[in-house]
Amino acid sequence: MSELARALRDFAAVFEGLQSPYVVMAGIAVRFYGIPRATYDVDFTVAIERGRLPELYRRVRDLGYTVPEAYDAGWIDNVAGMPLVKARLYIKGRGIDVDLFLAESRFQRELLARRRREELDGVPFWLVSAEDLILLKLLAGRPRDLADIGDILFTQGELDHPYLRQWANELGVLAELERALSQLK
Repeated sequence: MSELARALRDFAAVFEGLQSPYVVMAGIAVRFYGIPRATYDVDFTVAIERGRLPELYRRVRDLGYTVPEAYDAGWIDNVAGMPLVKARLYIKGRGIDVDLFLAESRFQRELLARRRREELDGVPFWLVSAEDLILLKLLAGRPRDLADIGDILFTQGELDHPYLRQWANELGVLAELERALSQLK
């Protein structure tokens, strides 16, 4: 089992044990919707109350992960307007980062409702929808994310464009979505 599959398995089990709905997103999700590329971390969106984070940290530490002291002390990062905490697994001197975006917005709750069940290396897990992955990548807006969006749009063909446009408008990335869609023509 690869290190990424191990992290995926471990965190899926922890979230399910905590009865916290989650989805896998980012590079692993691109493998399902676009052109597979190398990725060295696992990214989740998870519905967990902030007051339960110490319990989450304890459970992942029991599996051999580390949690940076700042997060352990209660600090919450913010990336693209979404709260984030992190964990890390060291295997043979190499670190696997696990990013946990806390589902606290209406959009994040919606993407959890649209998730689908998948499997990678024998590990079942919940995967973000293609549309929601595009929206998340528009929010991040890095060159790699924009390339992933192009790959997803090209590979997937039919998507729920009204849904994409509605949320892109609400999230303030409608112009970026329209630009990406126009590049397919």
